[in-house]
Amino acid sequence: MFKKPPVSTISNGSYLQGQSNGKLSSKYNTRAVQGDKVVLKKKVTLLRGISIIIGTIIGAGIFISPKGILEHTGSVGMSLTVWTVCGILSLFGALCYAELGTSIKKSGGHYTYILEAFGPLPAFVRVWVELLIIRPAATAVISLAFGRYMLEPFFMQCEIPDLAIKLITALGIIVMVLNSMSVSWSARIQIFLTFCKLAAILIIIVPGIMQLIKGETQHFKDAFVGNAASVKGLPLAFYSGMYAYSGWFYLNFVTEEVENPERNIPLAICTSMVIVTVGYVLTNVAYFTTLSPEDLVTSKAVAVTFAERLLGHFSLAVPIFVALSCFGSMNGGIFAVSRMFYVASREGHLPEILSMIHVRKHTPLPAVIVLHPLTMIMLFSSDLYSLLNFLSFARWLFIGLAVAGMIYLRYKRPEMPRPFKVPLFIPALFSFTCLFMVALSLYADPVNTGIGFAITLTGVPAYYLFIIWDKKPRWFRHLLDKTTSTLQIILEVVPAEGSPRS
Repeated sequence: MFKKPPVSTISNGSYLQGQSNGKLSSKYNTRAVQGDKVVLKKKVTLLRGISIIIGTIIGAGIFISPKGILEHTGSVGMSLTVWTVCGILSLFGALCYAELGTSIKKSGGHYTYILEAFGPLPAFVRVWVELLIIRPAATAVISLAFGRYMLEPFFMQCEIPDLAIKLITALGIIVMVLNSMSVSWSARIQIFLTFCKLAAILIIIVPGIMQLIKGETQHFKDAFVGNAASVKGLPLAFYSGMYAYSGWFYLNFVTEEVENPERNIPLAICTSMVIVTVGYVLTNVAYFTTLSPEDLVTSKAVAVTFAERLLGHFSLAVPIFVALSCFGSMNGGIFAVSRMFYVASREGHLPEILSMIHVRKHTPLPAVIVLHPLTMIMLFSSDLYSLLNFLSFARWLFIGLAVAGMIYLRYKRPEMPRPFKVPLFIPALFSFTCLFMVALSLYADPVNTGIGFAITLTGVPAYYLFIIWDKKPRWFRHLLDKTTSTLQIILEVVPAEGSPRS
């Protein structure tokens, strides 16, 4: 189904030039005649790389519900310890991806590394689940948070209507998709939103430090006294913490667009993780200067409760900052994950149209917009959060597999250039942590995790049906070819120069 490109797209622009009878702009035809290369441009600088990582990691969680870790640890001291340890473990994972990103200079992140280490089947399963369920559901969840907090200042005294939230959310998704069609605009917006996120965190940290100076330390006395963490609860706290830090891997999805990746990928990853870890820990310290553990657990939005007690009328700005933080996570996630779909299509694992690039914007436009209808469907799903819970374990399963693959590649391909290399104990510890969290989820919630595991396994028959089986009906192949060529004309896209499909 996905492996053989249609005859109409044999070369860059050749098909579209033949169809230029009013359907395409003269500007496009001029570019095609001049022979301009249609490829992804290296426009991701060090600052833009840092903004992608920080802007995607910091979403709504640190502002809304850090209570999950406190509930599972049982004390202030243990919760702060878990936040710190999870930051260090996430840094270990990020360092592993820094090695992978500098030794395998292809975009695609998890998909590419699993493909290089273990072959096409597990890589296809990874991108299959990401495209159909995980990314649309995750984008819908963070988008709903964006919609809710954008409307929060206008509905202070009453409940926000669900329809209003979904309409604002849908508008935000449309703006995000349009923004992601341009690398430069997406990067500029992401830098702005990253500074907004850091400003929001500082709005919490600075008053918290002032509270500490005033001697408001009563909640830190006997910090490790409280309900003892259970054998099941403590690992679940780590699971929540690692989820809060997830996003450090997104720069590896756009490796081919990073300037000087040997330098900028490790530097961006290390800088981002230090900033996020310090910011998360200090933010939680600030919360406990004003809120008791009981207040934090019962609050629906911790940052808003904190701001209402300390900042007076300025607290109205906090929901806006939270909304901008959510939008930044949406923007960074779509920008990065679309490159995974682009690379998977280039490898023949997704429909060919997703591997094509806009002739003027030099972005994988079809891969960017493919999530839009799927996310809209998820947005109006009545059981969205359960669906996301089914598959939350899949992220850590495949990240652990990718890092284990790095260890395997050390022995399988010792000659591979490795400009950045980490000690072996770091990938060993991190991959063990990921696989332990997967095993824990099976133990703690076997029903939902089992359903998610079954959904993931649907990628296996899909691989044999769509990729391996070559004897598909002629009418089906013709329909696919016709659809691809029609979308090329509508979207003004062609295969990237030098691509196996060009």
